[in-house]
Amino acid sequence: MADQRRKLRSSTVVLGGMGVLAAALTSCGSDPDRRCVDRDSYEYDGYKIVADKNCKSGSSSSSGKNRKSGGSRTDTIDAAWYYDSDVSAGYADYGTFSRSEAVDRDGFGCSGSGSGGG
Repeated sequence: MADQRRKLRSSTVVLGGMGVLAAALTSCGSDPDRRCVDRDSYEYDGYKIVADKNCKSGSSSSSGKNRKSGGSRTDTIDAAWYYDSDVSAGYADYGTFSRSEAVDRDGFGCSGSGSGGG
């Protein structure tokens, strides 16, 4: 009976340790939460969130000047991905434009996995 209890405890420890390891590995590979924002639109509430199509979806830290039309004039959007931000009423704030910095914030410190391109 004691041997069976000991085996049960050791297998529980092994399974628990594997769960922690799996969580650490998946957090390093996952993309942080991101929003496409207009860099030129910062106000008290943060950056104005724009449509994802304004940011190039193939690159994690891209920015591009896209034209938007409103009324009789045409403006450009300096669109870029903004990571791990607080979102409220169409604005994002307290985030970062650096994907690798956003990944480092997530807790397990996967600093070696970021591309560092900026």
